[in-house]
Amino acid sequence: MEILDSDILILGTGIAGFTSALHASEASGKLRISMISKLHAMRSHSVAAEGGISGVLYPGTDSKEIHAYDTVKGSDYLADQDAVELLAENAPSEIKFFDHIGVPWNRGDGGKIQQRPFGGMSSPRTAFAADKTGFFMMRALYDEALSRENIGIFHEHFATKLLIINGKSIGAFAFDIATGEEKIFRAKACIIATGGASRTFGFTTTSYSTTGDGTAMAYREGIPLKNMEFVQFHPTGLVPSGILITEAARGEGAYLINAKGERFMADYAKSKMELAPRDIVSRAIITEINKGNGLKEEDSGMEHVLLDLRHLDKNVINVKLPMVKELTMKMLDLDPSKEPIPVRPVAHFTMGGIHTDINGRILMADGKPLAGAWAIGEAGCVSVHGANRLGSNSLSQCSVWGRLAGKAAADYALHYNGNIADERSMMDVASAESARISSMLSSKGTKTPYDIRERLCAEMDKNMYVFRTSEGMAAAEKAVLGLMREFKDIYIEDKGSVYNTNLRDAFETENLLTLAYAIIVSAKPRLESRGAHAMVEYPKRDDSNWLKHTLVYRQGEGYAISYIPVKITRWKPEERRY
Repeated sequence: MEILDSDILILGTGIAGFTSALHASEASGKLRISMISKLHAMRSHSVAAEGGISGVLYPGTDSKEIHAYDTVKGSDYLADQDAVELLAENAPSEIKFFDHIGVPWNRGDGGKIQQRPFGGMSSPRTAFAADKTGFFMMRALYDEALSRENIGIFHEHFATKLLIINGKSIGAFAFDIATGEEKIFRAKACIIATGGASRTFGFTTTSYSTTGDGTAMAYREGIPLKNMEFVQFHPTGLVPSGILITEAARGEGAYLINAKGERFMADYAKSKMELAPRDIVSRAIITEINKGNGLKEEDSGMEHVLLDLRHLDKNVINVKLPMVKELTMKMLDLDPSKEPIPVRPVAHFTMGGIHTDINGRILMADGKPLAGAWAIGEAGCVSVHGANRLGSNSLSQCSVWGRLAGKAAADYALHYNGNIADERSMMDVASAESARISSMLSSKGTKTPYDIRERLCAEMDKNMYVFRTSEGMAAAEKAVLGLMREFKDIYIEDKGSVYNTNLRDAFETENLLTLAYAIIVSAKPRLESRGAHAMVEYPKRDDSNWLKHTLVYRQGEGYAISYIPVKITRWKPEERRY
């Protein structure tokens, strides 16, 4: 088994991972930085981010304080306000950083970076590169990383286990998908940036690879996951595929209309209309459908409403929303300048994730940091989004905490004393993981990971969607526990070592089961409606009992739940009105 040594190991090659790598590299050219991607790095899901990145570039009617307040209010007051203030303070410099490395921002008169409105924002503060912002940011990051001699990228390597020895993170165990070769990536510091887990749902905007691998690995090591009950449903997923129709469309003036042709958001958020926060718009759409005001897609039977761009200038669509037009033309043969787009809420973003402090350091259940470990981007939960993320704050989060974690990991590695780990203990852990893989390959079970994954997604779509009930969540828990038992009886048809995607898919299914269960057991006790967690039996927010973060962590063969307070610095909880 090959051992590959580096100073810093980064799991994940999206915007958060690459940003952390570049800033760690800048800290010292001496540091060796290894990045692992289960895909080619430029296939990471960050390329799919469309709308933009938030930050106050031109103070006037807007300010960093207003950005912070909008974020806290949008979070339904579950965000840690010190983290929110950190986001608002640093986001503008991150946009400028990306400008310097070559992101082609849309610009207006005088060369100013253009910014458009997004949901829940008091002012337009979302910088954008047409509606392909994530792709352009990733391209700039990737090109910059390739120019750094001390950054090595391991494409198509799948990590299956975090290596934690004597309370210290020392890397990860992975296999090379191309060859099947097993490897130990040993490092002084480890940053988890493996993205979210929206593929626990079937109707989702996210790529098939968005399976929360790092988050699931952390859970299996006893690391707490925070606020997993809060999964964001984006209001406008294309029907029937679930492909994202960016919030930028509504930012540029698109309307939501029901089967009667009514612009119904006036009944739910009169002052913000279509630019209310995502949780409010998603609930409004499902409420309209439940009232009988929806339409039905003929082949799938999927009920939906319509996103209307017909009144927009064609130049706005062609210049600022070209991806929207391209997607609807390719997927539905529909020209959005002539026909409205069928949409409904779709699983999009994981507000929860690995429990961290304000600097992205991974925390254990006792509140103490795990030495040498950070979690950032959608994999980590600071918590800066609370119960509901405002659109375009995610790319700011990836950039701000990518920088913070990269610099902190570099400092940790530069001042590291002693050996990384006892080699015998490390090899024992790695050998046990290797044996587990061999056991999976040799299993003569009867279940396929694909059938289990399909049924998991159907269950989550049914019972953990926009509106939840106690009965539905209990049914989801029972179903997922049953699927976990079935997974022990899986059969992997491909026994080879070269590009065994069957084996990779089995690990992804295992990770999805782990995270779906964490979502459900975190949601069941929260007897209130807050942000993305909307309980039919408990329609009101309950600050007296539930103004707190949920922690779920593995304990023996079971799990434990605990709670920690929300950090409030300036803004006391109040009713959300838009």
